[in-house]
Amino acid sequence: MAHASDTNPVQKVCRVLRVLSNPVPMRLAEIAQATALNKATVLRLLESLAREGFARRDLDSRRWTLGEEAAVLGIAMQRRDHVRERARPWLVRLASLSGDTVLLSTRSGVESVCIDREFGDYPIRANYLDVGSRRPLGVGGGSMALLAWLHDEEVRAVLDEIGPGLRARYPRISRGLLEDAVDAARRLGYVLLLDVVVERMGGLAVPVFGADGRPVAAISIAALSDRLSSRLDLLLPALQQAADALSAPGAARPALRGAA
Repeated sequence: MAHASDTNPVQKVCRVLRVLSNPVPMRLAEIAQATALNKATVLRLLESLAREGFARRDLDSRRWTLGEEAAVLGIAMQRRDHVRERARPWLVRLASLSGDTVLLSTRSGVESVCIDREFGDYPIRANYLDVGSRRPLGVGGGSMALLAWLHDEEVRAVLDEIGPGLRARYPRISRGLLEDAVDAARRLGYVLLLDVVVERMGGLAVPVFGADGRPVAAISIAALSDRLSSRLDLLLPALQQAADALSAPGAARPALRGAA
């Protein structure tokens, strides 16, 4: 697994842009911490990105966000055959069926990124993940679905990378818990994580596979834990149907083995 170099200026810019893709505006110190770069370097990069239109700073809050040029890049990406466009009708159907929050996630290095979200009509919503939000692979239903079906060596490499910082950010999560969740997901054919990231909340997820059999995206339902565990017979077949429709033709997919 490639590691970013502190001496490569292009990688530094990419790290700053990746952090700015978080939907929440960030202070300079927060960006420096997230990129593992010193504040002077980050400020210099941000000012250069701002001059080119790829970053902007709010004068009142002094927080940084992506600029308009970054939005142009996003629009250009949407012209391609992207899973987000194809998944949108399925997210709407699943939100209507479940009444809960449906998420579409993809992988970025050792993180998962929420790239789309649809709310159902149930009054208690899982609104702690917004479009653009990032989590380490394995942290949450969709994120675990992106991790569990990687090759064993890659799973270990990801856990080696994210493991040291897990407890500080997610007190309920340990490497051992993630390893057990990977085993359970492979055994069952789906991910069910309850009360792990947020108390009383859970995630139910399945992967979307590419032509090479690797997970390229994940569809998940985030809801109150008891709403998930009590309705697996309703929700799992619908998630499976959506993932099958979005996976590459002929892509290998483990069969569901029923509710645990």
